[in-house]
Amino acid sequence: MATTEKMLSTLNEKAQNHHYKQLWQKIQSKEAKIGILGLGYVGLPNAVAKAENGYSVIGFDLDEIKVEKVNRGISYINDVTQEELQKVVQHRYLQATDDFSQLKEVDVVHICVPTPIDKYKQPDLTYVENSSLSIASHVSKGTLVILESTTYPATTREYVVNALEKKGFLVGEDIFVAYSPERIDPANASFNVKNTPRIVGGVTEKCTQLALEVLGGEVRAVSSPEVAEMSKVFENTFRYVNIALANELALVCERMGIDVWEVINAAATKPYGFMPFYPTAGVGGHCIPVDPHYLSFKSKEYGFNTRMIDLANEVNGSMIHYTVRRILEILNNENKFLKDSNIVILGAAYKKNIGDARESAVYMLYEELSTLAANVSIQDNHVEVIKINDRIVEVENVNYEKIKEGDLVIILTDHDDVDYERVEKNAQIIFDTKNVYQSKKNSPTYYKL
Repeated sequence: MATTEKMLSTLNEKAQNHHYKQLWQKIQSKEAKIGILGLGYVGLPNAVAKAENGYSVIGFDLDEIKVEKVNRGISYINDVTQEELQKVVQHRYLQATDDFSQLKEVDVVHICVPTPIDKYKQPDLTYVENSSLSIASHVSKGTLVILESTTYPATTREYVVNALEKKGFLVGEDIFVAYSPERIDPANASFNVKNTPRIVGGVTEKCTQLALEVLGGEVRAVSSPEVAEMSKVFENTFRYVNIALANELALVCERMGIDVWEVINAAATKPYGFMPFYPTAGVGGHCIPVDPHYLSFKSKEYGFNTRMIDLANEVNGSMIHYTVRRILEILNNENKFLKDSNIVILGAAYKKNIGDARESAVYMLYEELSTLAANVSIQDNHVEVIKINDRIVEVENVNYEKIKEGDLVIILTDHDDVDYERVEKNAQIIFDTKNVYQSKKNSPTYYKL
């Protein structure tokens, strides 16, 4: 009996090592086929980077328009140039499909799907769940699955591992799972998908080692997926809380008649122990205003209330109302009534030099001002439309002649392709929420947030 058990144990170990060694060799020789689930702001740059690195890549997305554009070499992401995409597509290193059955052909799957929050600010993991089920239904033994979407701790086990185990896979033996959060900062000229350090936590040691090998570059291994998941939500919660502190400082400085931007820039001259964060009319983007809610949600399962996050939510959420109040005061100072005024919002994207308007302050600002009967228009060279409560609002390119017609111009996004000298020359009054003009002081025609 003991001999039989020993033989079975030896056979199991050989089987485990077979899948592990085979995939390891494929990754090292670049023979492994890579699958990218989700061809958005994270997935497409990842797909192109892997293709440029010599791997054969299949991009998966339910959006037929994205699939068609990728296969035609047409980039719709700022961080991927047309030339980069066309080169890997023409050399057949990258192709896209909406046929998820082709997952059976891949050796490594990266899940790069959205993890949004709903209107109640609760995590929505529908995309992760559906991706996990698709993978479990189609992949073969010997595949590595890496979740990259930002989420709360335990998601990798609860969704990815659970789906695979229900299909009979043995994680760490005949299939491998790890978590490595994306760290893409759109339009960042210094750091991108190729040179930003990464972290990874596998379900088992073999999972971690395979993930380290396929990710390449500067990657730090941590002890578990949960550590990696927590580290990512902490990174963005850190920024969210510090933005709230900067916003609160802005409120205090306005009462005291002090320029908050000058204060922060003065503090930033300290070479240690300080990192500058700046006030804003609203925290936007796919990460910073979303991820803290994931951490807060999960913490409640353990009977813990994240008071710092809750307070940051309160402060950051109030900034749009503060912004509207300042607009009313500015117009009143000039003997103008909001309901009779033409307001030009300059900028719809959540940050400069990109076309992404997710969670941008423009939504609430436009809605608040429109509700107060103001005539509001939006200008942005990077964004074409925004959707507010199922209503499409057109966004036009920057039009300096129309700026002349505005009673007030609100600089909401500080894109580099805007001629701010011309804006200043044409605008009657400017409300600058981004400190575009820096050393300029408040005056009857210029105000800072």
